Amino acid sequence: MKTRKKQGKKTTMNWNHGIRQFHRWVSLVFTLTVIANFTAMAMNDGQAPMWIVYAPLPPLFLLLGTGLWLFALPYLGKRRKAQPR
Repeated sequence: MKTRKKQGKKTTMNWNHGIRQFHRWVSLVFTLTVIANFTAMAMNDGQAPMWIVYAPLPPLFLLLGTGLWLFALPYLGKRRKAQPR
């Protein structure tokens, strides 16, 4: 792994890596809750308990936040490079 000379850049890279890892794990949780939702609906003639129906929503909102951040990263990087120092 390459290390950066500037300490601030290295910290930012690690922080963004952490967000990316969090996004990956939350996506797995979201996928499992959706599978559980469809399984419960199939087993109960389309009537699943409400807690199973709404279980995918918290991971979905977390994915929305982290996904928007990851989407904006390249644009924020271009903006930082364009600013004079």
